[in-house]
Amino acid sequence: MPYTYDDQNIFAKILRGEIPNDTVLETEHSLAFNDIVPQAPVHVLVIPKGAYVCHDHFAAEARSEEIVDFMRATAEICRLKDISPGDGHSGFRVIGNAGEAAMQEVPHYHLHILGGRLLGGLLPVA
Repeated sequence: MPYTYDDQNIFAKILRGEIPNDTVLETEHSLAFNDIVPQAPVHVLVIPKGAYVCHDHFAAEARSEEIVDFMRATAEICRLKDISPGDGHSGFRVIGNAGEAAMQEVPHYHLHILGGRLLGGLLPVA
């Protein structure tokens, strides 16, 4: 079943300038902004400007230029926020949720970049 994009989601509204955001980085194909309810000292959301619902949708249908831009934007955010272990910092976590089972809240592909403190285990042991 093909993905159906809801152009009334909050990230679509942010991209159209209808809702303000605290921009960290904007590129030709990506926008990154600070989360309004941060879960760590650094908590940045990165979204593609294209209408993609989740990771597999983006990976399957985005143009190469969009994918490269998005990935390079995530690297630049880590550099700007001083969390990249390649620069001698303690590191970061990248989280992307896809669909109901993963508790994706906004149906626009996005990654969470978290850092600035010890983040603990990934998931509780079942």
